[in-house]
Amino acid sequence: MTTTSATKPSPGEEARLLESREFLPGRRRQTWHAPRLARSVQPGQFVHLLEPRARGLLLPVLPVAGFDRVAGSITLLPEAGGPAERLVHLEPDATAVLEGPLGRGFAIDPRSRYLLVVADGVGFAHVRAVVDEAVASGRQVTALLGAPTVGEVFPSSLLPDQVEYVVATADGSLGHRGSVADVVPEYEAWADQCFAAAEPPLIATLATQARGRDGRMGVARLGRRRGRRPPPGAEEVRRKSWLQVALPHAAGCALAVCSGCVADGLSGPLRVCREGPAFAAAELRWESTR
Repeated sequence: MTTTSATKPSPGEEARLLESREFLPGRRRQTWHAPRLARSVQPGQFVHLLEPRARGLLLPVLPVAGFDRVAGSITLLPEAGGPAERLVHLEPDATAVLEGPLGRGFAIDPRSRYLLVVADGVGFAHVRAVVDEAVASGRQVTALLGAPTVGEVFPSSLLPDQVEYVVATADGSLGHRGSVADVVPEYEAWADQCFAAAEPPLIATLATQARGRDGRMGVARLGRRRGRRPPPGAEEVRRKSWLQVALPHAAGCALAVCSGCVADGLSGPLRVCREGPAFAAAELRWESTR
């Protein structure tokens, strides 16, 4: 898979709503006919909602949760009460203007055959498109989803039948009792790469687990070689990382100047909208997210 570099804001595309279904109270799965976006979007990228116009100066951010390049459609998961709430109330055949795709997405190594996707309700939309890319290319995918209780578990109908779906609930009402991070070690030897998005404490836990993975698996680590160091957010860095994470941001200026989405990187501040939203976990300083 080839992942594009960070994209500049582009003229918006008028998209037509094909289908809108509620899968949890206040949560919608929407399919939009947007051929230009569908052709170029990569897993982990996002769009800005230009119309219908939201309140305020900053533009609502919507992660692209799926795509079908042949049909020319993309999937969005807007939420009532969220920055793009106006989409929730639209009926099929309504139109919206979407700008994108924006940001740097995930980098799937061409050699990877087994992919692990980890998310909670907050992060699911950010990693969901990895599943479409993986299934289309014949890879195997396991999706791990964490939720507080069974009433907040996303239905398996949001994923293709080919995907193994494992649930963890904090109260034990469905699946594993506890954090979804508890389940990850069962798959770390199986998975060639892991892609995650969730609330900061969960992502920090996953990053800590990933740092110890090589030792648990007996993988030798070579000393750092001298030479050119890839810039922050480079595809090479993400592709070589076992764990990649998508950092959420709710709104943006579309110009990468508002500094409203800055993350704490090891080499300095990183803008989620430009150097991200997908990063190699090792690029970020996780202590500050706890």
